[in-house]
Amino acid sequence: MKRRLTIVCGLVFAMMLPAAARAEHTRYWREADYSQFVKGTAHGVAIRSDGAIEPAPKFDSFADPSLAYIWALQMDSRGRLYAAGGPNAKVIRLDDSGKSSTVFQSSELAAQAIALDSKDNLYVATSPDGKVYRVAPDGTKTVFFDPKTKYIWALALDSHGNLFVGTGDTGKIFVVAPDGKGQLFFQSGDSHAQSLAFDSKGNLLVGTDPHGLIVRVPIERSSADAVPKAGAPFVIYEMDKQEVTSLVRDPDGNIYAAAIGEKTHVTSIPVIPTVTPQAPAPAPAATGQTTIVLSEGAATPAPTQAPAVVPTYPMAVPAGGTQIVEIAPDDSPTTLWTSASDLAFTLALSPSGRLLLGTGDNGSVIEIRKGGVWEDIAQTASEQVTSMIQGSDGKIFVATANPGKIFTMGPGLEPNGSFESDAFDAGIFSHWGRITWWGDGAANGHVELYLRCGNTSDPDRNWSPWSGPYKNPAGEAINCPGSRFAQWKAVFPSAAAESAPDISWVSVAYLPKNVAPVIDDVAVQDPGIRVSGYPVQVSAGMTPVRLRMPNAQGESPAGPPMNAEAGGATGNQQTPIQGYKAKSWQSVIWSAHDANDDDLIYTVYYRAEGEEEWHVLKDKLTENFYSWDTSSMPDGAYYLKVRASDSPSNPRSDALWAERISDRFVVANTPPHIENLRAGSGLLNTRASFDAVSAYGPIENAEYSIDAGPWQIIFPTGQLSDAPKESYYIEVPGLPNGVHTIAVQVTDRFDNTAAAQTTFTVRGRGSQ
Repeated sequence: MKRRLTIVCGLVFAMMLPAAARAEHTRYWREADYSQFVKGTAHGVAIRSDGAIEPAPKFDSFADPSLAYIWALQMDSRGRLYAAGGPNAKVIRLDDSGKSSTVFQSSELAAQAIALDSKDNLYVATSPDGKVYRVAPDGTKTVFFDPKTKYIWALALDSHGNLFVGTGDTGKIFVVAPDGKGQLFFQSGDSHAQSLAFDSKGNLLVGTDPHGLIVRVPIERSSADAVPKAGAPFVIYEMDKQEVTSLVRDPDGNIYAAAIGEKTHVTSIPVIPTVTPQAPAPAPAATGQTTIVLSEGAATPAPTQAPAVVPTYPMAVPAGGTQIVEIAPDDSPTTLWTSASDLAFTLALSPSGRLLLGTGDNGSVIEIRKGGVWEDIAQTASEQVTSMIQGSDGKIFVATANPGKIFTMGPGLEPNGSFESDAFDAGIFSHWGRITWWGDGAANGHVELYLRCGNTSDPDRNWSPWSGPYKNPAGEAINCPGSRFAQWKAVFPSAAAESAPDISWVSVAYLPKNVAPVIDDVAVQDPGIRVSGYPVQVSAGMTPVRLRMPNAQGESPAGPPMNAEAGGATGNQQTPIQGYKAKSWQSVIWSAHDANDDDLIYTVYYRAEGEEEWHVLKDKLTENFYSWDTSSMPDGAYYLKVRASDSPSNPRSDALWAERISDRFVVANTPPHIENLRAGSGLLNTRASFDAVSAYGPIENAEYSIDAGPWQIIFPTGQLSDAPKESYYIEVPGLPNGVHTIAVQVTDRFDNTAAAQTTFTVRGRGSQ
């Protein structure tokens, strides 16, 4: 039974060996996740964070109003679009064709926020040191409310026509009745009331800066009050970022908040004071109103003072990325999305109810889906996307800053959107096999794949034309010449949004041409060192030593040798190694690589200096080091040759090999000898001398001992131990009368030793 078990185990082991040694040359270039796809170039397609490519919403330029920045968009009851920006606090109205006309302009720096009531009265907030203006449908402009604050950041109209005004830099919110009577509504306790919105119950939501608070303030109304009052405020969430840039509510009552900028220091949460309503500010008297009638196409009044600086953002743009949070109707928060680099300036909802983010400083629109999946669905040529609003027929208007432009997104998808992968480098000349891919709708012929190839890293420099289209995702043979580089392209013909295809992965088979392995370096160790792979059980008497490591591919030969504990030689196996002292042993370490990633097998040869024939020292090595006992080798100079073969990974007829010869090294196991050892007593000192002679290499050190006492180091007469023959002279003072013994011991660089001793007599010193 025992014998049968041994045979079975042997068969299993034998079956395992070929699998471990086999390494096919056929490779697969596969792209399947966001980090790979994002390196490519998208034209009318979106890259999802879960690793898929799909057609993007149709994205077109709508208007270029020649503004440096646009901060806000609004739509009136007739479907006309209004855009507010600057410089010169300008508001324009655009018709369906994108033609614009100026409806408001003032000497302030920027029109920061706008709002439209049910009668299409336009409210314009200007900054800095600005006011709230009202522009009637007939073009009449009046000062509607002056909060006497530095900034006006946000406007929001409730269902009763009351206008809420968010300001900075004292964080106050004012409420203004339809007749223009206004008062302080709420003191946020933070520096800026940056964004405003209403929840599903009609409560006011305030986003602050720099503590990133979202505060719910109930609105209390009574028939006796001209304007509503604030109820008890409640912080429903503190964002991880400092500035709440946007608040949006969906039809189900969920609140979405965007915040940007790292909180630079820990501060206490501000105490939100209870507001005592001030007496309503009277509406501007008719005689005191600034009234300007602007007809469409009329000349715009010139500003009294040109702005000195055009800002890129209302305040200094903070660093530190973005956090997007969803707050459910029960106030429970969920972080939907974060970014360390993108800054979300505005939020909106798509016609399908998905959350849209307008970001900077790359000017893109990002869509957030359920489950944390997101995708970059549109890219503008501006730095920031600052406002988005739904238009008619499923269209989204997108405003930007730096420069200020307006785009439309949707309805429908981009026709013939395409995606070009990043160029792939096979490393060496290769033959291309089959291309396969998969994704939803791919099997219905809604995706076409193309491939081109060449021998430069730039695909636009004399590559082959695009081959294809390849329409079978299960795989088609590629018609492309052999080369080093390749690139694939996916094209999405027009498709309805509900049946839009996507691509989850693309795989291209290729066969690299087999090339010979390369031995980068061969490092023969100092004599008396044995090398072994980890783990090594170091027993008593085994002294670890520092190894001389070979240079791997691309490494500089400069620098100190690598410590053995840091790892072994680089090359095919990357085996961690260590060395320790072992007399008469010799070791060699080499580094090798193979461009095909083939498994390598090594043979080590040796020959004596003056010989021509190489002898096998060890074959069938799979590790890149070898140690052997040289005690059976004649003393003399030798060379090693290391051969690397890729035969484990190739048929015999295709296998290739490479060789490299080591530097000269010496084997010397014959110990040195001691000559002319003499000792005698002088008048004051005992004097001794001797010569040490080594057959190979210099004498490394010498010692002496008197009467079996401790060994004492002695230098040669020339001080340096650098010759195969050294002479030594010793003076020992103060020895007593009588017979004494002196012993000497020498060691050569190969750790061979020799010893000798002699006796001498000291007389007459006690009588002097």
